[in-house]
Amino acid sequence: MLRAALPLLGLPLAGAGATEKPTQEPGSPGEPPPGLALFRWQWHEVEAPYLVALWILVASLAKIVFHLSRKVTSLVPESCLLILLGLALGGIVLAVAKKAEYQLEPGTFFLFLLPPIVLDSGYFMPSRLFFDNLGAILTYAVVGTLWNAFTTGAALWGLQQAGLVAPRVQAGLLDFLLFGSLISAVDPVAVLAVFEEVHVNETLFIIVFGESLLNDAVTVVLYKVCNSFVEMGSANVRATDYLKGVASLFVVSLGGAAVGLVFAFLLALTTRFTKRVRIIEPLLVFLLAYAAYLTAEMASLSAILAVTMCGLGCKKYVEANISHKSRTAVKYTMKTLASCAETVIFMLLGISAVDSSKWAWDSGLVLGTLFFILFFRALGVVLQTWVLNQFRLVPLDKIDQVVMSYGGLRGAVAFALVILLDRTKVPAKDYFVATTIVVVFFTVIVQGLTIKPLVKWLKVKRSEHHKPTLNQELHEHTFDHILAAVEDVVGHHGYHYWRDRWEQFDKKYLSQLLMRRSAYRIRDQIWDVYYRLNIRDAISFVDQGGHVLSSTGLTLPSMPSRNSMAETSVTNLLRESGSGACLDLQVIDTVRSGRDREDAAMHHLLCGGLYKPRRRGALRCAPAHASSPRPQPVRRRSCPGRVGRGTWLSTCPQKPPRLCPWTCRQAGTRASRPWRAWHPRRVLRLQR
Repeated sequence: MLRAALPLLGLPLAGAGATEKPTQEPGSPGEPPPGLALFRWQWHEVEAPYLVALWILVASLAKIVFHLSRKVTSLVPESCLLILLGLALGGIVLAVAKKAEYQLEPGTFFLFLLPPIVLDSGYFMPSRLFFDNLGAILTYAVVGTLWNAFTTGAALWGLQQAGLVAPRVQAGLLDFLLFGSLISAVDPVAVLAVFEEVHVNETLFIIVFGESLLNDAVTVVLYKVCNSFVEMGSANVRATDYLKGVASLFVVSLGGAAVGLVFAFLLALTTRFTKRVRIIEPLLVFLLAYAAYLTAEMASLSAILAVTMCGLGCKKYVEANISHKSRTAVKYTMKTLASCAETVIFMLLGISAVDSSKWAWDSGLVLGTLFFILFFRALGVVLQTWVLNQFRLVPLDKIDQVVMSYGGLRGAVAFALVILLDRTKVPAKDYFVATTIVVVFFTVIVQGLTIKPLVKWLKVKRSEHHKPTLNQELHEHTFDHILAAVEDVVGHHGYHYWRDRWEQFDKKYLSQLLMRRSAYRIRDQIWDVYYRLNIRDAISFVDQGGHVLSSTGLTLPSMPSRNSMAETSVTNLLRESGSGACLDLQVIDTVRSGRDREDAAMHHLLCGGLYKPRRRGALRCAPAHASSPRPQPVRRRSCPGRVGRGTWLSTCPQKPPRLCPWTCRQAGTRASRPWRAWHPRRVLRLQR
């Protein structure tokens, strides 16, 4: 019945128009012209964007359903649930369409899904923690990846020579080295998805996650070099080719970092001139960062390293140039894109595993790969950590090494690289694809499920989930200057010395070039913190039942400066005047934690020490525009402390005079002068 009703509504039948051709042209003799159709079904015109929107909608609804139960999300990582959901959806599609569809394509993954995740990671990466552990990160990323790739490939080739791999797996030493290069790299998407839910301490997280980002250069070089050697044939490889392979490691890594820094410079310089066009500031951040990724990919450089360095290098200057609303837009848009891309990746991994053409199974190859990647990962971490601990001020203990060894997760990067292999050049591609799927599922699901109980059982130090207090920040900067001074005195130019030199260079040249003048003048961190604490104090007052905020009354400055010393704290103004403050509460990141007490104490200390001049006697400052009252006549009275010796002129009039012509800044300057400058007789003389 439905099939008969579709032509009446003007909807074509399924497959009509694509397989059948009309026997007569419309309007030909003997056939009446077609009537006006009420509805027209145009699926093929909107198929691609509709499917993209549908996948994102399904992924978003899946995340909502997962987080309805706290017990499930506390035990099972979200990435595991998404892979299982992808398996279920893939099975449904396979049962309905009789073929596997909607696979994870390498082009889609590398050009559209991976850039938002890497940009979010690089832009919001804690730069100080990253550079403090840069030596360890580079060691694990470069030396560790080379170690894992060559040992895994050589061990699998030895396993084949021993007869433990089936003869149908037609692969030589170069083929196994190619497979080892793509299967041994730690995946940033999987590490980010699992480690953010485990909440390990900041040092462990930044080392493992930094390794997963920076080992992309080594993985790309090894993959391309080994793939070129396989295409050339082992007999045609010469000694110069090996030297070119080593040189390409530096070209790809340093070139990718250079591209990222160039675009970071352009982005910071561009946002300096967007004061009158604030609406395009978030767009510039995403466009130039994505341009850095595409430029590096076009030049066969490390695109992941390029976009990481772009986000890491431009954040300080971009955040200072753009407005508060633009910062909020950039933050939440970037987080949303990264979350959607990560969700779609794991779902497509599950759907791709349903394709039966990818399952060319060999038990020896699969089990050997799982054993070797775990064994050589642990052995490499132990050896490299022993060397690093000889130079680290805070060594990595054995428990940290266990978590780092167990946290080497593989993900979609390995799957996309193995799909790119040419079956004519690599006959064992199908076996490598099946093995890669098993490795990805094992590391994400099995290791992802067990790493949280392992962390609890080993009592690994967890992250504290709060920003450092103002007191901690002040002491941290103090220690940095002290250590830099000590290194300078003893003549040892270490890490603190060079960081201090870089800060001086940045303050003298880069900040003045890349920051707007108004933003550069107010980079004083004490005043910035005082401003933020003022806003938090005002919000707390409103939350406790204060007046409703309105646009009339108090107006806060966009940023604090030394010229705004005439302003009192927000809380005092709210309590005195009872009027509201125009605050955009959505752009303020309020953190309700135990450190608020210490911040509040420091806030009131700053409020009393920075804004208000010292009180001398009963004197008080009045606004500069207030009218000057006439001084009251001074009457004589007897001095209780000097009985029998007459009277004296009282130094305290009945009503204290007002210092009308003075601003608070001038009053603060006079507060540092001797007491005689504040003598009431001199005050009266000034007012007359």
